[in-house]
Amino acid sequence: MEITKNSIIGDVLDRHPETAQLFLSIGMHCLGCPASRGETIEEACMVHGADADALVAALNNAL
Repeated sequence: MEITKNSIIGDVLDRHPETAQLFLSIGMHCLGCPASRGETIEEACMVHGADADALVAALNNAL
């Protein structure tokens, strides 16, 4: 699975639970909330003031 800015956070976590630490490291501490399960990485990064491109690169490198 290649992760993109349009990937749904819940899908990424379901397939690769080990990536949770990367989300947590940039301040996304709400991974269990219903909204995060349906948000894209890009949407969540906008809300949290994070760089979506950097997160996507880190996620793909981790895999």
